[in-house]
Amino acid sequence: MSDFQDVLGAVGGRLRALRLERGATLAELSASTGISVSTLSRLEAGQRKPTLELLLPLARAHQVPLDELVDAPETGDPRIHAKPVVRHGMTFLPLTRRPGGLQAYKQIIPPWTGPLPALRTHEGYEWAYVLSGRIRLLLGDRDLLLGPGEVVEFDTRTPHCLTNPGPHPAEILALYGPQGERMHVR
Repeated sequence: MSDFQDVLGAVGGRLRALRLERGATLAELSASTGISVSTLSRLEAGQRKPTLELLLPLARAHQVPLDELVDAPETGDPRIHAKPVVRHGMTFLPLTRRPGGLQAYKQIIPPWTGPLPALRTHEGYEWAYVLSGRIRLLLGDRDLLLGPGEVVEFDTRTPHCLTNPGPHPAEILALYGPQGERMHVR
């Protein structure tokens, strides 16, 4: 078997591992990609040759670069080229690129001027380190004001919200498990 065939032959196992890491079923992946369950199953089992038309939606669904699906050779550049995501007025800069497990983000949080948002809950765990500015954390019945150098970690099943009391943007480093990442960034 040529190197090319070896690379293509290993794609199925990587696809299955990514899906299982994210806790998704074939039916859920099919719904998000438009690829039939039988095609996905055959791809994962190595019984169907991966094509670009199949790999592009799968890379998007698993939120990994296409070269990670096919195990492309290293380019020698380990830098992460963050593409900011803006959600709920906050800017999230991804600092990690491996799927599943903990994900690290730098967040830029503008001053909050309106009424306090509702406290939210979701599965997961959160860790945050304040780089600059001030952060107000409402956590259950606690109301905490955090400054540079302070760290918090908490179970996100406790009702919570993070705001910036101002007057300048605040920056934090945040770690999220898969559930927390989906809640905050997607």
